[in-house]
Amino acid sequence: MDAIEVLKTRRSVRAYKGEPVPRKTVEDIVDCGRLAATAVNIQPWEFVVVTDAGMLRRIAATTDYGKFIADAPVCVLVLCRDTKYYLEDGSAATENILLAARAHGLGSCWVAGDKKPYAAEICRLVRAPQGYKLVSLIPIGYSAESPEKSKRSLSDVLHWEKY
Repeated sequence: MDAIEVLKTRRSVRAYKGEPVPRKTVEDIVDCGRLAATAVNIQPWEFVVVTDAGMLRRIAATTDYGKFIADAPVCVLVLCRDTKYYLEDGSAATENILLAARAHGLGSCWVAGDKKPYAAEICRLVRAPQGYKLVSLIPIGYSAESPEKSKRSLSDVLHWEKY
């Protein structure tokens, strides 16, 4: 799948088949996150890959809108050191991971971490060091659904020279 197709066909997937995702595939997806744009090349991120079903259930139960994490075979947590641009950097890494998952034929979904009341508890669950912030949780798996959300048209959002 080429890059433009990946960008135009990625959707948030919240239902997954029970099939495991090969470790090499997960490593390649996280590697794409590692290569994201980052302010002043700080690279504040660390990635925790969770595949243990019990831990996935605990993480899911802690969230407000991420209960479906319990049904995913993989969840990637994007953690960042508390730097000036941690949220921008972590968001760039998150988007790369979402797109890489799609390129591998997998579904994924961005579940918010930053500023959520459960962020500190999830950091504690995965034993993240002090000073790290949870930017996102990304469940990944073979999609059991084909979501088709309508997007605003280009003519509704594109403005030339001025708003």
